[in-house]
Amino acid sequence: MVEVRSAAERGHANHGWLDSWHSFSFADYYDPQHMGFGPLRVINEDRVSAGAGFGTHGHRDMEIITYVLEGELAHRDSMGNGSVIRPGSVQRMSAGSGVRHSEFNHSKDDKVHFLQIWIEPNVKGIEPGYEEKHFDAAQKRGTLRLIADSDGRDRVVKIHQDAKVYAGLFDGAESAALSVPEGRRFYLHVARGEINANGRLLHAGDALKLQDESGLELTQGKQAEVLLFDLP
Repeated sequence: MVEVRSAAERGHANHGWLDSWHSFSFADYYDPQHMGFGPLRVINEDRVSAGAGFGTHGHRDMEIITYVLEGELAHRDSMGNGSVIRPGSVQRMSAGSGVRHSEFNHSKDDKVHFLQIWIEPNVKGIEPGYEEKHFDAAQKRGTLRLIADSDGRDRVVKIHQDAKVYAGLFDGAESAALSVPEGRRFYLHVARGEINANGRLLHAGDALKLQDESGLELTQGKQAEVLLFDLP
C-alpha cells in the first residue's frame, strides 16, 4: 500500500495567534479516516505569533515530541524542566501518569514554526519523563538520521513505543534509501521544501504512507526537510 496525503487535505485551524494544520483528527477537526497511523496519533504543524503560546495544560499516557523548524519555543513543566527549544533540538516528554506544561514563543518579534508529534506508548502509568537532544544540520544532511527510538541509544531520545523516528535534509543530488522491515509501516512527513519519494513528488505538508512495501527511496530534494516514522 502506497498512499499520498496532500497538505491541503489536513485539518486547519487559525486562531489568530496560532495557525495550525492537523495531519490527524485533533481538537475540532474530526475525520474518521484519519485518526492516526499505527501508534502515530498526532502531527500538528503550528505557527505561533511572537509572545503568544499555550498556557499550562495537562497530558497523560502519551509520548510527545517537539521539533522546531524556525524560531524559539519556551517550555516549562510540572517536573521542573524549563528550556528554550531551537531548530536542531528534539524534545521528548513522556506524559505517563500525568504532567502539566506550557509552551510559548520565546521571541517578542518573530513567529515560531514547529511540529508537535504524539505517539501512543506501549506502557501506561509510568513516571513522567523529559529529554532533549540536539542534531545539527550536518548530521541530517543527505541522510535519514535516527532521532528517537525505544532504546535511546546512539544519543537519540527514548520513546516508550516500538517505533523509530528519523529526520533528514535533502537538496539536489542528495538521496537516501531505507528498507521497510517485515511487519512494519512507514509514514513520511515533508516538513518543508519538496522531494521525490518512491516516484511521487511531495511538497511541504504532504505525507506518504507505506505498508507491505519493500522500501523507501528519497531523491531530487529541493531544500527538503523530512521526518520518517517506522511503526509497528
